Amino acid sequence: MSPYVRDGGLSLEDLHVSLSDPSLASMTFLNEVSQRYPKAISFAAGRPYEGYFAVEDVHRYIERYCRYLKQELGHSDAEVRRALFQYGRTKGIIHELIARNLRLDEDITADPESIVVTVGCQEAMVVVLRALRTDERDVLMAVSPSYVGITGAARLVDMRVASVASGDDGIDFDALDAVVRETRANGLRPRALYVVPDYSNPTGQTLSEADRRRLLSRSRTEGFLILEDNPYGLFRGVRERQRTIKSMDRERRVVYLGSFAKTGLPGARVGYVVADQTVEDGTRGVTLLADQLAKIKSMLTVNTSPIAQAVVAGRLLENDCSLVAANTRETALYQDNMRCAHDSLTRHFEDVPGVSWNRPDGGLFLVVDLPFAAGDEELERCAEDHEVIWTPMAHFAADERSRRRIRLSVSQLNPAEIDLGVERLRAFVDDCSRSAE
Repeated sequence: MSPYVRDGGLSLEDLHVSLSDPSLASMTFLNEVSQRYPKAISFAAGRPYEGYFAVEDVHRYIERYCRYLKQELGHSDAEVRRALFQYGRTKGIIHELIARNLRLDEDITADPESIVVTVGCQEAMVVVLRALRTDERDVLMAVSPSYVGITGAARLVDMRVASVASGDDGIDFDALDAVVRETRANGLRPRALYVVPDYSNPTGQTLSEADRRRLLSRSRTEGFLILEDNPYGLFRGVRERQRTIKSMDRERRVVYLGSFAKTGLPGARVGYVVADQTVEDGTRGVTLLADQLAKIKSMLTVNTSPIAQAVVAGRLLENDCSLVAANTRETALYQDNMRCAHDSLTRHFEDVPGVSWNRPDGGLFLVVDLPFAAGDEELERCAEDHEVIWTPMAHFAADERSRRRIRLSVSQLNPAEIDLGVERLRAFVDDCSRSAE
């Protein structure tokens, strides 16, 4: 039967199954709530602070990159114009600068040819999962609660997702072992584990160095890859930054996912993937996984905007390719905001039974446990009656505990707004508690 009905419409059942998945609607829903209640204080968006943005920076960054092309690489004016205005190389045109940044900031030695510059990190996730998903037996494991972008990307490429409990220290290794055993017992293949080891979204948890090494060992013995996503690692708290898993990787077990959305300019939509795994190609001999990912990208977005790449490159060049140096103001601001959030929660909730929260020392996110369900309906009521917005943790995990948890993001607010928002949250909790009596 044709999917078309008399008026030219379609049934959702006639479209891809992923479009019925709640994870694909999560970001849209949260944006809509924020738009409907513009006066509300929002702890929802995990966006970088906007107070340091300046339009003139964009022009300066592009000019800085053009000088680099001319003075350091010896390009002619015609070659510079072509670099900015033409489609450009599928794998990207700033791979050398990204490799330099990784060496300086993350102690990662990456062959520039192993880097594919993508349209945000989201495209990097899609092309990696598309390459790894060979048939219906392939499974992506993801530390839960998980960023909705990875579960959504898996749905788009028809890849199964198996949740691995996070535990109090970031990952429950007993749960990981159980998922691997169960997956194989069911005739399936655990291809990769997705993890955000530093100040993860949504929990704000950070893996210890010992657990990072343990995870590498598990990857080796069990035969799965690690997809390491690191958008927040620069925004450390009082302790020293942890080493990335990729910097410890000596056997090419880790596919490293990077983004300039939080540390550069989110509007540029530039991310990347380091995929240095070798691939036996019958026609070309041994290639890099990055070369295979570029084939997929060429059919998805053709290339990443050279102008957007130029903006990111200029920001890198202005800071000698160190994003740590480029983000000193932002890091200090997020540290202050996180301390303010902890202090405000203590002040307003220390006497409230059933309310608790974790204490990340850095990053953008923390999680609050509540004594009642806190889903989309409660969020709407809180936004309308108390003018404060947060993110239900049910968007990131389906377990019972997540139904009673919310995520707070501190990146877009100042200390006064954070304290007022937490005060309003207390009023909402009091209202819900009275209603339950």
